[in-house]
Amino acid sequence: MSKDESGGGLLGMAGQLKRLQEDLKAAQEALADETVEASAGKGAVRVVMSGTQECRGVTISPELLKEAEAEKVQDLVCLAVNQAIRDSQSLAARRLGPLAKGLTGFGSGK
Repeated sequence: MSKDESGGGLLGMAGQLKRLQEDLKAAQEALADETVEASAGKGAVRVVMSGTQECRGVTISPELLKEAEAEKVQDLVCLAVNQAIRDSQSLAARRLGPLAKGLTGFGSGK
């Protein structure tokens, strides 16, 4: 049996790469719909972010606004946004990581 017949030749690799690209596109589209939520100041500031690092919402407790200085609120928003970014990146890594493993071997001559 030749390499092409067994799926290990260029045609087989091209088919695998096409499927992998389709899977990657679908995973990226799904990430845009998934969200993570992070908070700071014991929940006084909450940030919702998509899996593609797009801020979907910021919620600030009214009590915090009554008692806090603007600088404190700004610091808490930054903390919550940064945590949401880290959580969103982690979500993306979990979803896309298995797909990246599928690329192993392409171009290595195996």
